Amino acid sequence: MSIQRPSAQSSAAFDAHEPVIQSHPLLADARVPQFGETREWNLNGVISRPARLYAAAWTLVFSQELAEPPWNLLARELSMVMLNPRHPAVTTAGLSLKPTPANPSTVISELSHLRRLARWAEANGLPPELASWQDNDLRRLVSDLREQLSGSSVRHYIGTLKMLHQYGPALTGEGLRTDPWAGKSARDASQTPVAAVVSTPAIPPEQWFPLIRAAWTYVHTFAPDILRAHQRYQELVGNATKKITGDQDARLTTWLADPANPIPVHAGPYDAGQDRGEVNWSLLTLMLGWDHSCGATIFGRNRTTGRQRIARVEDAVSSGHRTTTGVIDDLAQVQRGDGTSTPWHRGLAPRAIGLERRMLRNACYVLVVGLSMMRDSEIHEIAPGSIVEYYGTPAIKSTKGKHDPDLPIKHWWITAPVAEAVVVAERLSERHDRLFPPMVRKSADVSRSHQMLEAFAAHVNTTRAGTGLQEIPPGKTRPHMFRRTMAMLTDHFPGSEIALGIQLKHIASRALANRSTQGYANADSSWAEHLESAIEAARFRRVEDLYRAHKAGEPIGYGPGAERMTQAFSGIQQTVQARGGDAIVERAMLRKARLSIRFGVLNHCVMDENNPVGAACLENAVVPEGHKGPLQDRCRPDRCANSVIGPEHAPIWASERQTLLTLIDTPGLSACRKAVLQRELGDVDAVIRKTHTDKEQA
Repeated sequence: MSIQRPSAQSSAAFDAHEPVIQSHPLLADARVPQFGETREWNLNGVISRPARLYAAAWTLVFSQELAEPPWNLLARELSMVMLNPRHPAVTTAGLSLKPTPANPSTVISELSHLRRLARWAEANGLPPELASWQDNDLRRLVSDLREQLSGSSVRHYIGTLKMLHQYGPALTGEGLRTDPWAGKSARDASQTPVAAVVSTPAIPPEQWFPLIRAAWTYVHTFAPDILRAHQRYQELVGNATKKITGDQDARLTTWLADPANPIPVHAGPYDAGQDRGEVNWSLLTLMLGWDHSCGATIFGRNRTTGRQRIARVEDAVSSGHRTTTGVIDDLAQVQRGDGTSTPWHRGLAPRAIGLERRMLRNACYVLVVGLSMMRDSEIHEIAPGSIVEYYGTPAIKSTKGKHDPDLPIKHWWITAPVAEAVVVAERLSERHDRLFPPMVRKSADVSRSHQMLEAFAAHVNTTRAGTGLQEIPPGKTRPHMFRRTMAMLTDHFPGSEIALGIQLKHIASRALANRSTQGYANADSSWAEHLESAIEAARFRRVEDLYRAHKAGEPIGYGPGAERMTQAFSGIQQTVQARGGDAIVERAMLRKARLSIRFGVLNHCVMDENNPVGAACLENAVVPEGHKGPLQDRCRPDRCANSVIGPEHAPIWASERQTLLTLIDTPGLSACRKAVLQRELGDVDAVIRKTHTDKEQA
């Protein structure tokens, strides 16, 4: 027995036959759904769908609770307003909304909220007509939501309720009559604080390093073999025939007569040593020039002729005829722990080729998502041929969709490993418009990014006995976590915030970096030890450079701090000479000295936090609890005993002096402003005098 769907209610604002998409650019031959369609609005083939989304994610479905006429009409009207914010019916109702139409994914999210509202209303005995709901009902709803959802989710539901109130004049049922949180944002109403750090976790270093190394090894070392094997396999398939002409024995005789023609055998597992399995009859059939499907006829065990051919091949193998475990030989060698080297794969047979091509595609994705800081949606929009030169530097061009309905083409600067990964992915892709299309179910819409990541990690761990790759610890990895991790690592280089804002494509008026940029870049506790080690290693390399300059008789800097550094270096040099030590001893003593120095753009600081004598930045200062080291915003290079003015700093101070002189000579400059500039000039001159005095003494 079929259940009749309740008849739809008519809208007071929108005509049943008008198209639901009037504000988005349409695709060619688009069949636009009409407002009167009450089951679903399928937008596939109507407006451009992001490459990473499935067809189901581009369809507005008015099902379940939204099938009831009152809720169905409300859902369709709400969707219509969001998709067409400047529709005549909307503006006539007195609504002045932003002209940018909502993304269908956003509308689908709002429909999900409506379903929950409908369920809650039924459970609490409220009618579907929102106009009859009171403030107290909405507060009870939010109170119930707080018990089930996170603060961020509650914020989105409050946003939906505020929208149902705002859009009321354009809705047939008038929507919610009141807004209990008028004058407050949804964030304030939900009491959701603004987080300084994005909630996305960073990938732990014990996962990050082996995963990136494995991906790079696949792209750089294993890729040539995989691509060569696939090409050879395609040649064999292209030359094969399904027609058996009766020359099977002659072909087999000719093949076995030439020792250069290998007999394919199945590769055994790595833990079985060099033992090889049975003859790969399917691949041998292909090598002889027949299609796989002919194998049962040519080497069938239910036929006398088939058994005879099998015996001939097995006798040849027993007699030492050359064998192979794949369509190609001479695979790349990997080093073992015992110092020996072996091929990275036991044999690239047809099935193994298919698997390794998918893993190579996944490795390319890992490198791109891990090292480019692109969003997953932007990566799936990459098409073959997208590597370009942008301001003199290699970059990937793709479509930016987030917060940008115009879908502009943007550029992301890339390093050599990412460029190599893109080139390899282009050779793997069989589509002209996608770099990472599905490779198994080619009819599928998109590749699932999280499955690509999980499959690659699992494959690396399964095959590491042969590939020699490091084990990847278990743990969740998602595309946005790579973006967060790389942003955090990049931020630990001076002056990186603006570069991060550009690469992350965060939009702001302040130097192309906004609060999201800072949130992405904040350090993660799991990386603390690695980051401290990396910073300490970089600092020690700079100290070594200064020591080499001292040994060469070059000035390492000027000022009292430089004098202390020079004395320390001289003491190390004399001790090494007295002991007859070499460069290794010298380096060990330099590290053991643990010289306190912080490198800067305008000067260096040699303050010892355990004995901060002479630190001008700490004079009459309120030091925050738990703080160690100098207060950098109070640095006084002109009079601090711990300041070092390096040779690389002198031109900067000279340029600053010239700038100040130019400003002081500006006609019409006020007396107070000129006095401030002259004080600054005095500070700059004090710094420059240090460099001149030390040069004269030298």
